[in-house]
Amino acid sequence: MKTWIGGAAAAGIGVVGTAALVASSLGGPFAQAAVAVVLSIAAGLCWPTFLGIPAKRTNGIILALAGAAAGLSAAAVNGPEYLEWTPAVVAVGIIAVIVVQLLRGTGQSHRLESTLGASAGVLLCSLGAGWIATARFTGMGSMLLVAGISTAVALLVGAINWPDTIVAPLAIVFAGLAAPLAALVLTDIAVIPATATGALIGAVLAAVRRLNRTRSRPMPRTGLVALALGPVLAVGSLAYFIDKLLIY
Repeated sequence: MKTWIGGAAAAGIGVVGTAALVASSLGGPFAQAAVAVVLSIAAGLCWPTFLGIPAKRTNGIILALAGAAAGLSAAAVNGPEYLEWTPAVVAVGIIAVIVVQLLRGTGQSHRLESTLGASAGVLLCSLGAGWIATARFTGMGSMLLVAGISTAVALLVGAINWPDTIVAPLAIVFAGLAAPLAALVLTDIAVIPATATGALIGAVLAAVRRLNRTRSRPMPRTGLVALALGPVLAVGSLAYFIDKLLIY
Protein backbone atom coordinates (compact mmCIF):
# COMPACT_ATOMS: atom_id res chain seq x y z
CA MET A 1 0.00 0.00 0.00
CA LYS A 2 1.45 3.35 -1.00
CA THR A 3 2.40 5.67 1.83
CA TRP A 4 0.10 8.51 0.86
CA ILE A 5 -2.87 6.19 0.40
CA GLY A 6 -2.27 4.59 3.79
CA GLY A 7 -1.86 7.99 5.43
CA ALA A 8 -5.09 9.27 3.93
CA ALA A 9 -6.96 6.11 4.94
CA ALA A 10 -5.63 6.26 8.50
CA ALA A 11 -6.55 9.93 8.77
CA GLY A 12 -10.06 9.22 7.53
CA ILE A 13 -10.55 6.39 10.02
CA GLY A 14 -9.21 8.55 12.84
CA VAL A 15 -11.47 11.49 11.99
CA VAL A 16 -14.54 9.25 11.83
CA GLY A 17 -13.62 7.66 15.17
CA THR A 18 -13.09 11.07 16.77
CA ALA A 19 -16.40 12.37 15.47
CA ALA A 20 -18.18 9.28 16.78
CA LEU A 21 -16.66 9.70 20.24
CA VAL A 22 -17.68 13.36 20.43
CA ALA A 23 -21.16 12.96 18.94
CA SER A 24 -22.04 9.92 21.04
CA SER A 25 -21.57 11.98 24.23
CA LEU A 26 -24.95 13.54 23.46
CA GLY A 27 -26.53 10.19 24.28
CA GLY A 28 -24.99 9.98 27.73
CA PRO A 29 -21.99 8.15 29.25
CA PHE A 30 -23.05 4.64 28.28
CA ALA A 31 -23.79 5.59 24.68
CA GLN A 32 -20.34 7.13 24.45
CA ALA A 33 -18.87 4.12 26.24
CA ALA A 34 -20.43 1.83 23.62
CA VAL A 35 -18.61 3.74 20.87
CA ALA A 36 -15.37 3.75 22.89
CA VAL A 37 -15.65 0.00 23.42
CA VAL A 38 -16.14 -0.64 19.71
CA LEU A 39 -13.14 1.53 18.81
CA SER A 40 -11.02 -0.06 21.54
CA ILE A 41 -11.87 -3.54 20.31
CA ALA A 42 -11.00 -2.57 16.74
CA ALA A 43 -7.72 -0.96 17.78
CA GLY A 44 -6.85 -3.76 20.19
CA LEU A 45 -7.42 -6.60 17.75
CA CYS A 46 -5.44 -4.83 15.01
CA TRP A 47 -2.56 -3.54 17.16
CA PRO A 48 -0.54 -6.82 17.13
CA THR A 49 -0.85 -6.88 13.34
CA PHE A 50 0.35 -3.29 13.16
CA LEU A 51 3.45 -4.16 15.22
CA GLY A 52 3.96 -7.58 13.65
CA ILE A 53 4.33 -9.34 17.00
CA PRO A 54 3.64 -13.04 17.72
CA ALA A 55 0.50 -14.40 19.42
CA LYS A 56 -1.59 -11.83 17.56
CA ARG A 57 -5.00 -13.26 18.41
CA THR A 58 -4.34 -13.71 22.14
CA ASN A 59 -2.67 -10.33 22.56
CA GLY A 60 -5.40 -8.68 20.52
CA ILE A 61 -8.11 -10.10 22.75
CA ILE A 62 -6.30 -8.85 25.86
CA LEU A 63 -5.99 -5.36 24.41
CA ALA A 64 -9.62 -5.30 23.33
CA LEU A 65 -10.86 -6.45 26.74
CA ALA A 66 -8.69 -3.86 28.51
CA GLY A 67 -10.08 -1.04 26.38
CA ALA A 68 -13.64 -2.22 26.86
CA ALA A 69 -13.25 -2.55 30.63
CA ALA A 70 -11.69 0.91 30.95
CA GLY A 71 -14.44 2.53 28.89
CA LEU A 72 -17.28 0.88 30.78
CA SER A 73 -15.72 1.69 34.15
CA ALA A 74 -15.40 5.37 33.19
CA ALA A 75 -19.10 5.44 32.35
CA ALA A 76 -20.22 3.61 35.50
CA VAL A 77 -17.97 5.01 38.24
CA ASN A 78 -19.14 7.82 40.47
CA GLY A 79 -17.30 11.13 40.05
CA PRO A 80 -15.31 13.18 40.29
CA GLU A 81 -12.47 10.70 39.59
CA TYR A 82 -13.85 9.15 36.42
CA LEU A 83 -10.63 7.31 35.55
CA GLU A 84 -10.36 5.76 39.00
CA TRP A 85 -10.31 2.19 37.68
CA THR A 86 -8.23 2.80 34.56
CA PRO A 87 -4.82 2.23 36.22
CA ALA A 88 -6.05 -1.09 37.61
CA VAL A 89 -7.30 -2.12 34.16
CA VAL A 90 -3.94 -1.23 32.63
CA ALA A 91 -2.08 -3.20 35.31
CA VAL A 92 -4.23 -6.31 34.83
CA GLY A 93 -3.85 -6.05 31.06
CA ILE A 94 -0.06 -5.85 31.27
CA ILE A 95 0.03 -8.79 33.67
CA ALA A 96 -2.08 -10.78 31.20
CA VAL A 97 0.36 -9.90 28.41
CA ILE A 98 3.28 -11.13 30.51
CA VAL A 99 1.44 -14.35 31.34
CA VAL A 100 0.87 -14.98 27.64
CA GLN A 101 4.60 -14.65 27.02
CA LEU A 102 5.35 -17.05 29.86
CA LEU A 103 2.91 -19.58 28.45
CA ARG A 104 4.63 -19.37 25.07
CA GLY A 105 7.62 -21.03 26.73
CA THR A 106 11.33 -20.44 26.49
CA GLY A 107 13.12 -19.98 23.21
CA GLN A 108 10.22 -18.24 21.46
CA SER A 109 11.05 -15.41 19.08
CA HIS A 110 10.51 -11.71 19.81
CA ARG A 111 9.31 -12.20 23.38
CA LEU A 112 10.59 -8.84 24.59
CA GLU A 113 9.24 -6.95 21.58
CA SER A 114 5.90 -8.68 21.94
CA THR A 115 5.68 -7.88 25.65
CA LEU A 116 6.56 -4.21 25.24
CA GLY A 117 4.43 -3.72 22.14
CA ALA A 118 1.35 -5.40 23.58
CA SER A 119 1.75 -3.51 26.86
CA ALA A 120 1.81 -0.24 24.93
CA GLY A 121 -1.37 -1.34 23.17
CA VAL A 122 -3.04 -2.06 26.52
CA LEU A 123 -2.22 1.48 27.61
CA LEU A 124 -3.48 3.10 24.40
CA CYS A 125 -6.76 1.18 24.37
CA SER A 126 -7.39 1.85 28.05
CA LEU A 127 -6.73 5.58 27.67
CA GLY A 128 -9.76 5.79 25.41
CA ALA A 129 -11.79 6.00 28.61
CA GLY A 130 -10.57 9.58 28.84
CA TRP A 131 -13.10 10.67 26.21
CA ILE A 132 -15.90 9.50 28.48
CA ALA A 133 -14.28 11.05 31.53
CA THR A 134 -13.91 14.38 29.73
CA ALA A 135 -17.55 14.41 28.70
CA ARG A 136 -18.72 13.58 32.22
CA PHE A 137 -16.37 16.10 33.82
CA THR A 138 -17.28 19.26 31.92
CA GLY A 139 -19.91 18.28 29.37
CA MET A 140 -20.02 18.01 25.61
CA GLY A 141 -19.67 21.72 24.85
CA SER A 142 -16.27 22.17 26.49
CA MET A 143 -12.91 20.41 26.41
CA LEU A 144 -14.42 17.40 24.63
CA LEU A 145 -15.29 19.55 21.63
CA VAL A 146 -11.95 21.36 21.64
CA ALA A 147 -10.03 18.07 21.80
CA GLY A 148 -12.14 16.53 19.06
CA ILE A 149 -11.60 19.43 16.65
CA SER A 150 -7.88 19.60 17.38
CA THR A 151 -7.53 15.86 16.82
CA ALA A 152 -9.36 16.00 13.50
CA VAL A 153 -7.23 18.92 12.30
CA ALA A 154 -3.97 17.23 13.31
CA LEU A 155 -5.01 13.99 11.61
CA LEU A 156 -5.89 15.77 8.37
CA VAL A 157 -2.61 17.68 8.34
CA GLY A 158 -0.76 14.43 9.04
CA ALA A 159 -2.29 12.89 5.92
CA ILE A 160 -0.30 15.28 3.71
CA ASN A 161 2.47 13.33 1.96
CA TRP A 162 5.26 15.73 2.89
CA PRO A 163 8.40 15.16 4.97
CA ASP A 164 7.98 14.95 8.73
CA THR A 165 10.13 18.04 9.20
CA ILE A 166 7.36 20.03 7.51
CA VAL A 167 4.22 18.14 8.52
CA ALA A 168 5.02 17.84 12.24
CA PRO A 169 5.31 21.61 12.87
CA LEU A 170 2.24 22.21 10.71
CA ALA A 171 0.21 19.68 12.70
CA ILE A 172 1.21 21.31 15.99
CA VAL A 173 0.55 24.84 14.73
CA PHE A 174 -2.78 24.14 13.05
CA ALA A 175 -4.08 22.03 15.94
CA GLY A 176 -2.90 24.76 18.31
CA LEU A 177 -4.80 27.37 16.31
CA ALA A 178 -7.95 25.29 15.82
CA ALA A 179 -8.34 24.69 19.55
CA PRO A 180 -8.60 28.34 20.71
CA LEU A 181 -10.83 29.18 17.75
CA ALA A 182 -13.16 26.36 18.73
CA ALA A 183 -12.99 27.49 22.35
CA LEU A 184 -13.89 31.08 21.50
CA VAL A 185 -16.76 30.19 19.17
CA LEU A 186 -18.23 27.05 20.67
CA THR A 187 -17.23 26.84 24.35
CA ASP A 188 -16.37 28.94 27.38
CA ILE A 189 -12.80 27.61 27.74
CA ALA A 190 -10.03 30.21 28.00
CA VAL A 191 -7.67 30.67 25.06
CA ILE A 192 -4.43 29.61 26.76
CA PRO A 193 -5.60 26.20 28.05
CA ALA A 194 -7.26 25.51 24.71
CA THR A 195 -4.09 26.42 22.80
CA ALA A 196 -1.98 24.19 25.06
CA THR A 197 -4.41 21.34 24.50
CA GLY A 198 -4.37 21.71 20.74
CA ALA A 199 -0.59 21.97 20.54
CA LEU A 200 -0.08 18.88 22.73
CA ILE A 201 -2.58 16.87 20.71
CA GLY A 202 -0.85 17.93 17.50
CA ALA A 203 2.53 16.92 18.94
CA VAL A 204 1.27 13.49 20.00
CA LEU A 205 -0.27 12.71 16.63
CA ALA A 206 2.78 14.04 14.77
CA ALA A 207 5.02 11.81 16.89
CA VAL A 208 2.90 8.76 16.05
CA ARG A 209 3.09 9.66 12.36
CA ARG A 210 6.88 9.92 12.56
CA LEU A 211 7.11 6.60 14.41
CA ASN A 212 5.10 4.84 11.74
CA ARG A 213 7.15 6.27 8.88
CA THR A 214 10.32 4.76 10.33
CA ARG A 215 9.03 1.22 9.81
CA SER A 216 10.73 -0.78 7.08
CA ARG A 217 7.99 -3.35 6.49
CA PRO A 218 4.84 -2.69 4.45
CA MET A 219 1.78 -1.68 6.46
CA PRO A 220 -0.92 -4.40 6.65
CA ARG A 221 -4.39 -3.16 5.88
CA THR A 222 -5.67 -4.10 9.31
CA GLY A 223 -2.71 -2.31 10.82
CA LEU A 224 -4.10 0.98 9.51
CA VAL A 225 -7.01 0.64 11.92
CA ALA A 226 -4.67 0.44 14.91
CA LEU A 227 -2.51 3.26 13.55
CA ALA A 228 -5.57 5.48 13.18
CA LEU A 229 -7.48 4.65 16.35
CA GLY A 230 -4.68 4.04 18.86
CA PRO A 231 -3.51 7.67 19.17
CA VAL A 232 -7.08 8.95 18.91
CA LEU A 233 -8.03 6.90 21.96
CA ALA A 234 -4.98 8.15 23.87
CA VAL A 235 -5.89 11.78 23.18
CA GLY A 236 -9.04 11.39 25.29
CA SER A 237 -7.11 10.96 28.53
CA LEU A 238 -4.70 13.74 27.55
CA ALA A 239 -7.64 16.13 27.19
CA TYR A 240 -9.11 14.97 30.49
CA PHE A 241 -5.95 15.62 32.49
CA ILE A 242 -5.37 19.00 30.85
CA ASP A 243 -8.96 19.87 31.64
CA LYS A 244 -8.40 19.10 35.31
CA LEU A 245 -4.95 20.69 35.59
CA LEU A 246 -5.39 23.91 33.64
CA ILE A 247 -9.08 24.70 33.85
CA TYR A 248 -10.52 23.20 37.02
